[in-house]
Amino acid sequence: MNKAPFSALDLPPAFLANLDSLGYQNMTPIQAKSLPIVLDGHDLIAQAKTGSGKTAAFGIGILSHVNPKFFGIQALVLCPTRELADQVAKELRRLARHIENIKILSLCGGSPMGPQIGSLEHGAHIVVGTPGRIRDHLGRGTIILNTISTLVLDEADRMVDMGFYDDIAGIVSACPKRRQTLMFSATYPDTIRKESARFLKSPVEIRVESLHDSGQIEQRFYEVVHEERNAAVALVLDHFRPKSALVFCNTKIHCRELAAMLQEQGFAALALYGDLEQRDRDEILIRFANRSCSVLVATDVAARGLDISTLDVVINVDVSRDTEVHIHRIGRTGRGEDCGLAVSLASAAEKKWVKLIEEYQNAPAQWFGLDTLTPGTEPREPAMVTLCISGGKKEKLRPGDILGAFTGEGGLAGSDIGKINITEFISYVALNQRIAHKALKRLADCNIKGKRYKMRLIGG
Repeated sequence: MNKAPFSALDLPPAFLANLDSLGYQNMTPIQAKSLPIVLDGHDLIAQAKTGSGKTAAFGIGILSHVNPKFFGIQALVLCPTRELADQVAKELRRLARHIENIKILSLCGGSPMGPQIGSLEHGAHIVVGTPGRIRDHLGRGTIILNTISTLVLDEADRMVDMGFYDDIAGIVSACPKRRQTLMFSATYPDTIRKESARFLKSPVEIRVESLHDSGQIEQRFYEVVHEERNAAVALVLDHFRPKSALVFCNTKIHCRELAAMLQEQGFAALALYGDLEQRDRDEILIRFANRSCSVLVATDVAARGLDISTLDVVINVDVSRDTEVHIHRIGRTGRGEDCGLAVSLASAAEKKWVKLIEEYQNAPAQWFGLDTLTPGTEPREPAMVTLCISGGKKEKLRPGDILGAFTGEGGLAGSDIGKINITEFISYVALNQRIAHKALKRLADCNIKGKRYKMRLIGG
């Protein structure tokens, strides 16, 4: 297939130069199909899997129409989760580097209202947020959407699945009737088609092949009896020893049970499900992304919008009855140029669902016996441990401040320091497991920007 370069689009030279600097040379299939439609101002329904490049597809469209001199909200992007909203806002800021004085605001639940209201009072060009929080701001009169020219519904299927339809309908009614609406969805069942029809005006529909390259994602199916599922997950992890594994369960109760069992066996496992406190959720995701937790056990809803660039293995503890959900799950590994492994555990009664997957993929399932799995020799503990520092954005801490203190006064090698994440009140630093405990006392005596902070290790 011929690759379509971004330079073929009718974009200003500065925009194209920024795209080139970010490594955007050739468009992905979803970008090549959707961007000409978006740039022409048409409404769009785009069906594409996660990781297909859809954020840049609508982001470039939004930014090509934005007027930085007008400080009103010109574009609104709705996402199902805070994690996806933060990920989208981050990518939009990268894409907008060539535009001076553009403000992109993230408005999500789990964060205090006060600072968000203050930011809105100062004006913004683009808002990215979750439906519940945007609806809260509308109810308070702290956000005005009558200047919106582009509305994006990102992962529309999951927003409806999560019960956000009424919130979305209320938000849409607050936007101008004359606007461009772009809807991106991994699946597009008849229910979504029917419920979203009144949001769009003569939309163009495109679909990018949702199947994954079998040469990039290896799929393995193992037959298990129901009572052996948890033990089988441990066996799979012990055999393949992935640095990062995402394990899907259907219920939060099963998530907790499986994560606890894996922890007892020495795996660095954490559970992610819907009703966790936002601070706990953020901490779990930070630990998984910085490689101090190697196994994340999650429900489908909780796993939406995870910004994990490299994921070695996906394990389906239960076979999904929805083939699109199965494709979506396994598509979280083997992204970009990486290869990945997807393992599905199935009881005899679930083989009918595997049959549907075979028909959908037009390829037979590859079955393996649990007796082919043998314990690996690699250590079970992850390479990193997370250090928590009792200071964050409120104290104006930046990654460079921490890195400088730790490699200077702290005496650590830069290679022993991994990802640094700074939240409102806490900073998280990934440290090499080998040196973390020994270095803790020395680091606790460090001055960061002239001040000492309490520190503790979590995990490892």
